[in-house]
Amino acid sequence: MNSPNVKPISLLEPISTAGPSEVDFGENDELEEILETKGLYESAEEAAKRQEVLGRMDQIVKSWVKKVTKAKGFNKQLIEKSNAKIFAFGSYRLGVHGPGADIDTLCVGPRHVDRNKDFFGELYKMLMEEPNIEELHPVPEVHVPVMKFKMNGVSIDLLYAKMELWVIPEEFDISDDSTLQNLDEQSVLTLNGSRVTGQILRMVPNIQNFRKTLRFIRFWAKQRGIYSNIAGFLGGINWAILVARICQLFPNAVPSMLVSRFFKVYPQ
Repeated sequence: MNSPNVKPISLLEPISTAGPSEVDFGENDELEEILETKGLYESAEEAAKRQEVLGRMDQIVKSWVKKVTKAKGFNKQLIEKSNAKIFAFGSYRLGVHGPGADIDTLCVGPRHVDRNKDFFGELYKMLMEEPNIEELHPVPEVHVPVMKFKMNGVSIDLLYAKMELWVIPEEFDISDDSTLQNLDEQSVLTLNGSRVTGQILRMVPNIQNFRKTLRFIRFWAKQRGIYSNIAGFLGGINWAILVARICQLFPNAVPSMLVSRFFKVYPQ
């Protein structure tokens, strides 16, 4: 039992709130130079292409849901209101993706649009007809079913979650826990990636510092061949959580300081 005079240690309390010194700022410039010279940032042209691809994907799934709703004989009002939403998650949503990286995307649809028949059926047919899509591979028989393809040269992993709503609003918030009520297991698993990504970004004290630190740590891990869930090491989301925790423990530190603290804290 704790003494009444002893303050309990909070897991959310920082280790240090110290800010950077002149030396830290200098080292931070060096870290930024490494990120640049190693080609870890995509070009403005590639960034714009990704935005175009996501915009086109959003148009396609909206058209798909209306088509399915009409084919199932629903009234005109529901057909007009029917909607789907595309959410990006993973490294792209975290803002740490590099040139040529794929985009993990989630499509959220209404309760009457089925995963097997409609997503891997009708949507697959629509994607097959898109002139800018190639290497289309549906993978339904896995833990989290996915559709893989390239659009305008950008690799996409597309997941589908069926919500318990007749109409998906444009302002739909997947971070709300109530969205998980009465969902099938695969939809819950499918939502996890996007929900966790959003939660990480909400919990770090400085998003830009988090992103630069994570970008460097990802590079470090990949250079040493330890960035892989499949090979038994940590995957992207695991490294992101570790870096996010360091950001919480040192909220006023710049990325060079955060990288240093990362390698001092975790060995202990």
